[in-house]
Amino acid sequence: MTSSSIEHDLSSGRVAVHDPAIAQEHGVYYLFGTHRRCARSTDMVHWERFENNLSRDPYALLGDIWREWPKQETNPDLLENTWAPDVIWNGTMGKWCMYLSINGDHFQSVIVLLTAPHLDGDWTYVGPVVYSGFDAKNLWRTDVPKVLELKSIENNDSYGYDLSRYFSLKDTRINAIDASPVLCEHGEMWMGFGSWFGGIWMLKLDPRTGLRDYSVRYPLVKNSSDPYYGVKIAGGYWNSGEGSYFIRSNGWWYLFVSYGWLGRTGGYQIRLFRSKSLLGPYSDQNGNSAVSFGEIPNNQTHGTGIRIMSSVRWHGGPADVADIEVSQGHNSVIRRASDGRLFIVYHTRFADRAFGKYSDDEDYESHVRELLPTSNGWLVVAPYEYRGDAAVPLANIDEVGGDYEIVMHDPHAFFNGKYDGHGMHIGVNRAQKCTFHRDGRITRGEAVDFFDTPVADFPRSTDGPVACGSWRLQERAAGMPNCCISDMEIILDDVTYVGVFAVLPREIDGKLVVTFSAIGNNICIWGSQI
Repeated sequence: MTSSSIEHDLSSGRVAVHDPAIAQEHGVYYLFGTHRRCARSTDMVHWERFENNLSRDPYALLGDIWREWPKQETNPDLLENTWAPDVIWNGTMGKWCMYLSINGDHFQSVIVLLTAPHLDGDWTYVGPVVYSGFDAKNLWRTDVPKVLELKSIENNDSYGYDLSRYFSLKDTRINAIDASPVLCEHGEMWMGFGSWFGGIWMLKLDPRTGLRDYSVRYPLVKNSSDPYYGVKIAGGYWNSGEGSYFIRSNGWWYLFVSYGWLGRTGGYQIRLFRSKSLLGPYSDQNGNSAVSFGEIPNNQTHGTGIRIMSSVRWHGGPADVADIEVSQGHNSVIRRASDGRLFIVYHTRFADRAFGKYSDDEDYESHVRELLPTSNGWLVVAPYEYRGDAAVPLANIDEVGGDYEIVMHDPHAFFNGKYDGHGMHIGVNRAQKCTFHRDGRITRGEAVDFFDTPVADFPRSTDGPVACGSWRLQERAAGMPNCCISDMEIILDDVTYVGVFAVLPREIDGKLVVTFSAIGNNICIWGSQI
């Protein structure tokens, strides 16, 4: 697949970069994605594609390592197997470092390092960082013997070392894809990687070379660490989970992981965890570990991790049901240099769009939304796509009052392309209408009739709609950032949600409305004033 193949017509300023990794240099934002697609923008709204030597002639750059390891008869073409790069500035080297997966069948993949002085320029190949898919016969073509300190024993394929865990998809057999390089708060350089099956891992890099730090040794501890792959961060036991991304804010490290399969009906979705340490342990609001300790079939329909977005149908947009976002995932995050705001960028497919001869699984776009910090140390996603207007704080408390649509990002269901008995898409979350009163009440529906005594033979009516909860503004703790948001607490149907009010333009018409994003009991909800 070339860098320009299978791409439908896009609206002005839109780009289709799969697995987008975002970075900023000299006031310009750059996206790098699967199949060597690159884009740039000065505002994160209007994007344009650009080329470099990686997109123009990948064989000249990667041909040798491709032939040395991933290439097989069942996948003979490099062009379809350059996946999910991520980039990071390495101050020690004075260069940008790109970590790119070259994928092979049977997980025979390798993550490699390329460097460049600037993000809009050409790249130089440096070398391999980590391998997967090796066995007792071919591991000498990798750095596994060096890391595990193996010595060849004639006529003994195990080389005196038990490699069996690397052959099991429910143990430590991973795919070396989805690199996520990161600088910790102490200045150390690490890289997350892995996908499904054996889980997501992290190893230390040497900032002088950008490659693996061979001086670091990791013990063999089940579900915790491995001598070759390093520290286990998430997943395992053949459970879905890929596209890890790490960002530090408000004293926490946040881990984003995509569950499900990336196709339009595959239930792809982003789950959120946090930890006080880059190396974990990571857990969600209910204390569920990001690391799996057993097989969980269809874990994208279970409650581990906070699902931060979903497919939504409400009055705020989009206008056409066909344009509803589905299968959102493989995100990255950027902290805007000008004001410190966080933005999440991800790819999404759509509920009912298909173009010409191409499968609708290839109809995707890169979208951006703002991330907002909550007073209890979580991150929530703005309800509307970022189109140039960042979240604005409430001018006064009176703005909160009024009718709202509220959507829950259901972690147990996803868009599957099918319809229910009412002709509605299964897995598209629909809004419920509630009214926020200035006295702090939340009500839903109309006045209802009821019988409240066993001897009554006639009903009496409530004074108005039934109360279903309450809302209040919060005071932010000293030292916590309060950037263009209004901290709030909502009690809805006996669940307490903590989040933020923010004024944002609706997608359907650009009208500024009060919105909220909040998390409670491991569930994320969105609200938008009608």
